[in-house]
Amino acid sequence: MHCSARLAAVSLTLRRSCPSGGGEGQDLVRTGRRGAECGSDVAGCALRRMGANHGKPDGSEDPNRSTLLSPQTISQNGNKTTSPSPVPGETVAMVHPLPRTQSRLPKRHQQHLAPIDALADSILLQVFSHLTTNQLCRCARVCLRWYHLAWDPRLWSAIRLTGEALHADRALRVLTHRLCQETPSVCLTLETVAASGCRRLTDRGLRAVALCCPELRRLDVAGCYNISDEAVFQVVSRCPSLEYLNVSGCSKVTCISLAQDTSAPVPPLHGQAVSIRYLDLTDCSSLQDEGLRAIAAHCPHLTHLYLRRCQRLTDEALRHLALHCPAVRNLSLSDCHLVGDFGLREVARLEGQLRYLSVAHCCRITDVGVRFVARYCPRLHYLNARGCEGLTDHGLGHLALSCPRLRSLDVGKCPLVSDSGLEALGRGCPRLRRLSLRACESVSGRGLRALAACCPELQLLNVQECDVPAETLQLVRRHCRRCVIEHTVPAFY
Repeated sequence: MHCSARLAAVSLTLRRSCPSGGGEGQDLVRTGRRGAECGSDVAGCALRRMGANHGKPDGSEDPNRSTLLSPQTISQNGNKTTSPSPVPGETVAMVHPLPRTQSRLPKRHQQHLAPIDALADSILLQVFSHLTTNQLCRCARVCLRWYHLAWDPRLWSAIRLTGEALHADRALRVLTHRLCQETPSVCLTLETVAASGCRRLTDRGLRAVALCCPELRRLDVAGCYNISDEAVFQVVSRCPSLEYLNVSGCSKVTCISLAQDTSAPVPPLHGQAVSIRYLDLTDCSSLQDEGLRAIAAHCPHLTHLYLRRCQRLTDEALRHLALHCPAVRNLSLSDCHLVGDFGLREVARLEGQLRYLSVAHCCRITDVGVRFVARYCPRLHYLNARGCEGLTDHGLGHLALSCPRLRSLDVGKCPLVSDSGLEALGRGCPRLRRLSLRACESVSGRGLRALAACCPELQLLNVQECDVPAETLQLVRRHCRRCVIEHTVPAFY
C-alpha cells in the first residue's frame, strides 16, 4: 500500500475513532482560543506528571496507573467518569489506566477489524513517520496499540510546534517528559525542535529542552521574543551537538556563548567551543559589538551567519568575526547602517571561504569596500549591494576583474551604476545568472545588449523602474532564452 493510501486510511480511522460529538476519542477541552489547537492536542495526549500523581509529590506515583491526558477518566471497572479541570481556563488533564497486557481478540472477531488494523506495526510506523507532531499526538488517543506506536522513540527525532496562542512551554515540558520515560531524565532521539512563531514560548520551555535533550542539533525559535540570553546559554552549554540555531526576532538575545558573563574578555571555558555552524540573528536589535565579539570567540565553526537589521553593529565587530571565524561562507549584513568600507575590509580577510555576501542598504559602503571583497574573495557567488548609493561602475569593474564565478548580483537603487559597468560585468562574469538593476536610472539599452551577448546563462533580469526600450528587452530574450525579465515597460510583453 502506498503512503498516500496509508495516510488516507489513517485519516478515515481517526474520523471514525474521534467523532466530533464526544466519546472516548473526542478532542480535549480547548482553552477557548481557536489558534491553540496544536497546543491543546500536544498537551492533551502526552503524559504528565501532575496527572499521574493526582496532587502527590514527585516520586509518589501509583504503580497501578498509567497516565494519559484525556477528557474523561476511565475507572478500573470500565465506567467513565468526568473530572473537572484542575486549572481553570487550561486544557483538561485527566488520567486513564492502561492495561498491563494487551489481550488478543478471538479469531472469530478479527474478521470484523478495520482494514488498517490488519497492518503490521512496522508498516504503521512508516505511515506515522510522515505525520506532524500534532497528528502523532492525535493518533496516540485512538487506541492502546496506536498509543504505543505513536510514542515509539524512532518517530520523535523532531518536535514542530506552531501557533501564536500555543502554550509552548507546557507543550515542550509535557513532550520531553513523556519522551524521557524510556531513558529516565534524558531523551536521546530528539534532534530538532522548531517552535518559530510561538510567541508564548519563554525561557522555561527552552530550559526543559536543554535539560532533557543532550543530542539536540537544530533549534528554531524565530519570532519568540520572550527568549533571553539565559535560555540560550542553557541550550548551548547542555547540547554540545547543536549545529543550527535560529533566534531571529528574539530582541532580548544579545550573545551566544559558553560563559554567563559575556562581558569578560576570556576565551571559552576549558578550551571548549560551541559547535554551531548556522546562526541567524536577524532582527536581534539588542546585539552590539561586544555580543558579536563573544559569539565569534565561542563559535569558531560558524559557516552561515545572518545579522540582518542588527543596527547597533559597527565595523569593529567584523574585525573579531574575521579573526575567530575563518570558515564563514555566508554572511548577511543587510540594513546594518553603521557598517562601512572598513568593515568590508575585515570581511575580505575571510578570503577564499566567502561565497555569499549581503550588504544591502549599508549606505556607508562604496567602491573601496567592494574592491577589497573582490580582490580577496575570488570565489564569491552572490553579492547583494542594493541601496549602496556609493557604488559606481568602478566597483562593478573590480568584481568583473576578480570574481569570474559570480552568479547573482543585486545593485538595484544604485544610481551611479551605468552601461559601462554592465559592459565590464558581461566581459568578466560570463556565468552570471541573476541580475537586479531595479531603479538604476543611468542604465540604458547599450549596457543590456552587451550583457545579453556575453551572459547566455542569464535566468533572471530585473529592470523595473529603468528607462529601457522594448527592443532591447526583446534582444535579451532572444539571446537568453531561459531568462525571466521583470520590467515596467508597457510595450514589452
